[in-house]
Amino acid sequence: MSVLTESGLRAADASVPGLDVDPFAIEFFDDPYPAHARLRDAGPLVYLDKWSVYGVARYAEVHAVLNDPMTFCSSRGVGLSDFAKEEPWRPQSIILEADPPAHTRARAVLSHVLSPTAMKHLRDRFAAAAAAKVDELLARKSFDAIADLAEAYPMSVFPDALGLKAEGREHLLPYAGLVFNAFGPPNQLRQDAIERSAPHQAYVAEQCQRENLAPGGFGACIHARVDSGDITAEEAPLLVRSLLSAGIDTTVNGLGAAIYCLARFPEQLARLRRDPSLARNAFEEAVRFESPVQTFFRTTTREVELGGHRIGEGEKVLMFLGSANRDPRRWDNPDDYDITRRASGHVGFGSGIHMCVGQLVARLEGETFLSALARKVASIDITGPVKRRYNNTLRGLENLPITITAA
Repeated sequence: MSVLTESGLRAADASVPGLDVDPFAIEFFDDPYPAHARLRDAGPLVYLDKWSVYGVARYAEVHAVLNDPMTFCSSRGVGLSDFAKEEPWRPQSIILEADPPAHTRARAVLSHVLSPTAMKHLRDRFAAAAAAKVDELLARKSFDAIADLAEAYPMSVFPDALGLKAEGREHLLPYAGLVFNAFGPPNQLRQDAIERSAPHQAYVAEQCQRENLAPGGFGACIHARVDSGDITAEEAPLLVRSLLSAGIDTTVNGLGAAIYCLARFPEQLARLRRDPSLARNAFEEAVRFESPVQTFFRTTTREVELGGHRIGEGEKVLMFLGSANRDPRRWDNPDDYDITRRASGHVGFGSGIHMCVGQLVARLEGETFLSALARKVASIDITGPVKRRYNNTLRGLENLPITITAA
């Protein structure tokens, strides 16, 4: 028996609830939470009529899809586009858009370059830069927490750690925004981003070459793995490119989310001030609570059962990471920002073999900045209209006017 969905369209499998939710609409970006609840309540697997794809919004199914890369592959694209049927807009990533065994080899190189040991060497430098930035902002008192803090701090430390030249760094944020917009459908956001992308793409392609990267930085370390035979000379620039797109926006939006949370929940800022060792957790909880990366796609490699339904090979499945991170089936009081929560297990950085390659850098930057803030700042007040930045994949702010007072 055929079943019509709420929108009057037939779902691919009539037993899967079909919904007229458009996760790439501006109205959805403004307030995704009612739609997330609707998606979760509809069932463990839904069908999104607007884009003819399956969706999973509950934690259990999102986690399961992320951790079964052989069934739910990345090589056919982690956006709406299916690379088996259409050309990628750029040469595809050998880390994000790859499957084992090719992915395993590339991932091993990045895991070595971005190891916990490498982070230890950066900690003092990042902490000093964070303290200096907080002092500078305290002197100003009022500023935009996105441009002057969430963007300014990572941009003051990460490009140097990567080994980039000083010129041209203004291309980094637009390039990362472009990459994440391109994972969406052919809507205005994606089209505008790709149309404006030529100078950003040219800059990034040039910066990823060995001769343009400073010795000792992450980029040079990646290229050094060509000499040891771990990757080819053609693969090295693509791995540097992956770091450029993964290492900026996750931190910018994560840090912006943390400041936005601490401003809205002053009791949590007070708790952080009493115990600055909670800085890492405050950042982690902000990533769970706001989920800077909201969605990613996978493609089925075979017929598979998911959420009690059978779906065929070659189907796109959209994972709602932001919804999973607020699923009451997994979290107590999921809509509370609580810096003492055990937030480990959230999927804000993904999960499994494709977990965000820049996560250790993002966590180090988040922790060092919030630690400096906890020691030096007594209060954070929002002093004007807060404006959202629209992106097909990312959730973040364009503006966050605040005033801070010294401890």
